[in-house]
Amino acid sequence: MTDYDLLLTASLGAVLFMLMAGNRAFAGWVGVAFYALMGWFLAEMSPLVYAHAAPVVSSMGFSMGGQAVAWQLDAVGWYFAVITVGAALAVTWFSAGVWGRDYQAKGGNLRLLNVSLAMNVSTMMLFLGSADMLSLFIGWELVSWSSFLLMASGRHTVKYALRYVIYAMAGAMAVMGAMALVWNAAGNLSFTGLQSAVTHMSTVPLWTLVLLLFFGFGIKMAVLPFHLWQANAYAFLPGPASAFLGAISSRMGLFAVLVVLIRLLGIVKLESLSIVGSFSARDLLAWVSLLTLIIPTFIALRQYDARLLLAWHGIGQGGYMLIGVLVGTEMGAAGGLMHVFNYATCQAILFLSVAAVMYRTGTADLNKMGGLVARMPLTFLVLLFGIIGLAGLPPMNAFVSKLLIYRSLVSEGMPLLFVGTIVGTLGTVLSVFKLIHNIFLGQLRVEHEQIHEVPWSMMLPMLLVAGLVFVTGVMPGLVLEWVAAVQTSLGLDPVHYVLGGVKVQDSQVDMIWITGVLFAGVGIAALIFFGLGNRSKRVHQLDNYAGGHFLTADIRYQYTDHFYAGLMHHIGSWYRGSFRWAEEAVTTAVETLSILANRLVRQEVPAFSMLVMAVLFMVWAIY
Repeated sequence: MTDYDLLLTASLGAVLFMLMAGNRAFAGWVGVAFYALMGWFLAEMSPLVYAHAAPVVSSMGFSMGGQAVAWQLDAVGWYFAVITVGAALAVTWFSAGVWGRDYQAKGGNLRLLNVSLAMNVSTMMLFLGSADMLSLFIGWELVSWSSFLLMASGRHTVKYALRYVIYAMAGAMAVMGAMALVWNAAGNLSFTGLQSAVTHMSTVPLWTLVLLLFFGFGIKMAVLPFHLWQANAYAFLPGPASAFLGAISSRMGLFAVLVVLIRLLGIVKLESLSIVGSFSARDLLAWVSLLTLIIPTFIALRQYDARLLLAWHGIGQGGYMLIGVLVGTEMGAAGGLMHVFNYATCQAILFLSVAAVMYRTGTADLNKMGGLVARMPLTFLVLLFGIIGLAGLPPMNAFVSKLLIYRSLVSEGMPLLFVGTIVGTLGTVLSVFKLIHNIFLGQLRVEHEQIHEVPWSMMLPMLLVAGLVFVTGVMPGLVLEWVAAVQTSLGLDPVHYVLGGVKVQDSQVDMIWITGVLFAGVGIAALIFFGLGNRSKRVHQLDNYAGGHFLTADIRYQYTDHFYAGLMHHIGSWYRGSFRWAEEAVTTAVETLSILANRLVRQEVPAFSMLVMAVLFMVWAIY
C-alpha cells in the first residue's frame, strides 16, 4: 500500500469508529488521534512539495465501461489535504472534552456530529486525489452529500441543508453536462482527453464547457449569484462544524477550478475566449469573483449574529482567492493560493472563539454582549489574532496573501479590480471591528459578571492555531514553499520566496523586518505610557464616572445596537433582496417546469414521454 492508500484507510477508519462509538465520551479524543495519524501520513508524502516528487498513486483504481478510474495525490491535492486534516484536528480537539459532553447533555447528537465530520474528511481525501474526470465527479458527489450530512447535524439547519442540496444537484448536472461534451470530443474522460478535446473545440462548445464547469464548481464556492445557500447553512451549526465547513469545505470548489480550468484549460485559453474586444472569459470570471468579494462582505457588515457575520465573510474571502488565481502571474496566483491556508486558519479560530463565547454566555447576538475581555482574555486574544488576519493587516498571515494579490493587480494593469479589492478590504475591516467591539470591548453586562474563561480542552487548540496565524505571518516563506510547489504542479510560474516573504527583482517583502519594526514601535509607546505617564486610577466599570454621569449597572455605556447605522442608511438601498428575488424567480420557474413535466409523464404513454425527454437532453448535451 502507498502512503496515499494509508491516508485513505485512516480516514475510513475514523468514519467506522465514529459510527460505532461516536456518542461515547472518549470518541473525540480517538478522533484527534485519527486526524493526527492522517497528518503523519501527509508528512510522509511531503516530498511532493519539498522535492517535487511524482504523484503518489493509489492502488485502488478500477475500470468502468472501458473508462479507467484512478486516484493519485499530487502537490495540489496534498496542500488542500493538509489544510483539511489540520482543520479537522483543531475542531475535534475543541469538541473532544467539556464542549462535547455539554453538547450531548443538552440534547445534541454527538454521534451524528462526529460521523459527519469524519465522512467529510474521508470524502475530501478521496476527491483531492482525483486523477480523471470520472473520479473527480465521484469525489465531488461524495463530498457534496457528506457536506449535506454535516449541515443537517444542527437542530435548526435541516431546511438550509436541503436548500444546499438543490444547488449541489444543479452543480452536479452542470459538471455532468461538461463531461458529456468532453466524451463527445475526446472519446474518454481522462484529464489528457480533456486537454485534447479543448484544442479541437470551436468557440461555442468551448464557451459552453467553461461556463458549465464554472457554474458547477462555483456553486460549491458560493460565487455570485449562487451564494444564497451558504451563510445560514454554515452559521447555525454546532460551533466545531461551522468552523470546519467555514475553513475548508467551500475551497473544494476552488480545488476543482484549479485542476480543471487552470491546469487543464489554462489561463491562455481563457484569455482567448473573447467577449467584447479584449474583455475575455478570464476577465468575466475575475469580475464575478470581485462581486463575490464585495457584496457578501458588506452584507456581513449588517449582521448582528456573530456566526452569520463570519459565514458571510466566508463567501467574500473566496473572491480574493479566485481573483489571485485568475490573474495567473506568479505573484497573483501565489497570493490566491496562500490565502486558502491563511483564511482557513483565521476563520477556524474566529468560529471557535465565537463558539467559546456562546458556551459561556449562551448567545451570539452582538447586541447582548460587551466587555468580555475582562472575563475571557485569552478568547479575546484569539479573536484579535483572527480579525487582524481576516482584515489583512500585519503581522498576521493574511496580510501577505492579500498584499501579493494587490501588487499583482497593479502590475498587470487591472486598476478597477485593484480598487474593488480595496473596497472589499474596507468592508472587512469595518465588520471585524464591530465583531470584537461588540463582544469584548466597552461595558460588561451585569448578567456576565460571573462568567470566566473556557476550559483548556477548548482553549489550547484555539491558541495553537492562533499561534500558527502569527508565525506564518512573520515567516510566510514556510507556506510559500508549499504554494510554489502547487504553482509548479499547475503549470504556473512559481513565486520567488524567502523565509520572511517574497522576492521581486532587486527588492523583497520581509515580514520579519516589518514585524520587528512594528513591535519596536509598540514597545516604545508602552515605555512612554507606563514610564512617563500612567497617572490613571483603575476603577470598576460599573462604578465609574463619564460625561457628567455616574455609570451604574442599569446604564449601558457601550453603543452596540445598530452599529454603523449611519453607513447602512447610505448603502442600505444596495440590499433590497435582489439576489433573493432572483432565486425565488428561478425556484418558481423550476416548479412550473416540474408541473408541466409531471403532466407530460402522466399521459397515456409515460415511457415514450420519458424516452423523448432523454433523447432531447442527450442531443442538447452533445451538440
